Amino acid sequence: MERFVVISGCSGGGKSTLLAELAKRGYAVVEEPGRRIIREERKGDGAALPWMDEAAFARRAIAMALADWAQACSLSGWVFFDRGLVDAAAALEHSTGESALGRTGRTRHYHRRVFLTPPWPEIFAADVERRHDLGAAIAEYERLLSAYPSLGYEVINLPKARVSERADFVLRTLAG
Repeated sequence: MERFVVISGCSGGGKSTLLAELAKRGYAVVEEPGRRIIREERKGDGAALPWMDEAAFARRAIAMALADWAQACSLSGWVFFDRGLVDAAAALEHSTGESALGRTGRTRHYHRRVFLTPPWPEIFAADVERRHDLGAAIAEYERLLSAYPSLGYEVINLPKARVSERADFVLRTLAG
């Protein structure tokens, strides 16, 4: 859907902060599936955590991304996704070797332009939901840098700038 915009890229690169800024400006946003899954799994005895069972985590992320996409159809205007189905399919492909991108990544469409946060070591920080280091985050970014174009998306790297400038950049790019 041309009004569904993915903000993806390097973990710890400022995606969630950018989405919060877009929400503050009145746009609909969809929280990252991964963080929601981790919170749910940590409440119980869940093992679908990326540091315990990456494949189970990725499969849950695919299911959640599909549900998010379907629910977003009821929203109007621009809808900004903190990651999406392609991210989850790329994670599954990486963890299992399954050909998930071609099969899963083409089932739902987003705006042709996808915005990626590049690695930004100065702001990267691990936390209880992000246990991997910067090296793993960069490797993930590099996988996404090829995954999106392989499905026909145009990748646009976000500038390393203040969040307000990043939000302005996204909105200007979409308007053009």
